[in-house]
Amino acid sequence: LLVSKDLGKHLLEVEDLLQKHGLLEADISAQTERVQALNAAALKFSELEGYQPCDPQIICNRVNHVQTCLEELEELAAKRRKELEDSRQLWTFFQEMEEAEAWIREKEKILAAKTCGRDLSSVVTLTNKHKTMLGELGNRRALLHQTMKKGEKILAKKSFSSVGIQEKMREVCLRWKKLEEITGLHQQRLEDALNFFQFSAETDDLVAWLQDTYRIVSSDDFGHDDYSSQALLRKHRAVVDEVEKHRASVLSLRKQLALLAPDHRQGVDIQIRVVEVEQLYGEVAEVAVLRTQWLQDALAVYRMFSEVHACEVWVDEKEQWLEKMEVPEELDEVEVVQHRFESLDQEMNSVMGRILDVNQVVQQLVDGGHPSSDEVRSCQDHLNSRWNRVVELVENKKSQLSSVLKIQNFLLEC
Repeated sequence: LLVSKDLGKHLLEVEDLLQKHGLLEADISAQTERVQALNAAALKFSELEGYQPCDPQIICNRVNHVQTCLEELEELAAKRRKELEDSRQLWTFFQEMEEAEAWIREKEKILAAKTCGRDLSSVVTLTNKHKTMLGELGNRRALLHQTMKKGEKILAKKSFSSVGIQEKMREVCLRWKKLEEITGLHQQRLEDALNFFQFSAETDDLVAWLQDTYRIVSSDDFGHDDYSSQALLRKHRAVVDEVEKHRASVLSLRKQLALLAPDHRQGVDIQIRVVEVEQLYGEVAEVAVLRTQWLQDALAVYRMFSEVHACEVWVDEKEQWLEKMEVPEELDEVEVVQHRFESLDQEMNSVMGRILDVNQVVQQLVDGGHPSSDEVRSCQDHLNSRWNRVVELVENKKSQLSSVLKIQNFLLEC
């Protein structure tokens, strides 16, 4: 049993042989105690004085022979245990290598079957799974490194043929290297897909914002009075600021597109998408400028109407006063009226300045092609007509006062 060359053909068989060898070692240990007891008893016969049933030398020789046989048996048992343990190390090595190969094959199949996702959400999910697999890869790499060290130790003992061990180590190393290459390529594809879908999502968000902004800047609501137009203009200026802030994002699209993987950046759809965003931004910026001008024109119109109304209120008041006023014939009363006309002249100079400003604003609106040019021109003509009427009345009244003064002065001289 101890000189058997059967060291097992796989790990389970070696484990079974080691278990049997342990039982055999237990038997040897039990027999050792028995042999030692028998030898001790036999040696007593060699030490007898007087009658000796057997030659002491024979007894000693027999005891030594049995002890030597026992020692040889123990040596054989220790040698076989070492051989069996070496065999267990060998088959443990091969089993661990086979497990590593099976794990590699499994991951190769998974990587071969994996896609890179169809949208941002699926790519993120696959990326997280890939990170988990990278963690498993790191753990398996450490285990494989330990197994390789075991193989090197077995080779160093030279207890077994090195051909099979070296071939297995070389084969697994090559498959492991290939797996890491495939893993790296798949990781790169995932990163490329993630960059592409992030770029697409950001582009879609930008398009949605531009479309919403276009609806805002293309509104035909310019307010219904001075206050509402000012409020709309303030809001619009905030929108214009946002449009300007997004300019850098639009301009960087082509740079971002150039950074994508060739398979992604060369797609016709994504290139068309970038052009559409640039065109849409140009339209938004252009319409935003136009709306700024339209709101400013509307504000100018409402302010002009307000100014015209204020001027016409003054004109109404003075026109009624002039029409009802009768030129007095008494000198004292004439002088009082004269003083009133002097104050009126100052007021008229001030109002005339305001009317000139109105006329200037109207001319600017008309020259700019304002859609309300006809209404504005009509309002201007009406105000100028009323103003001319007041001027005419003033001149008429002043003429009458001048005539009265001449008469009164003539009478005084007489």
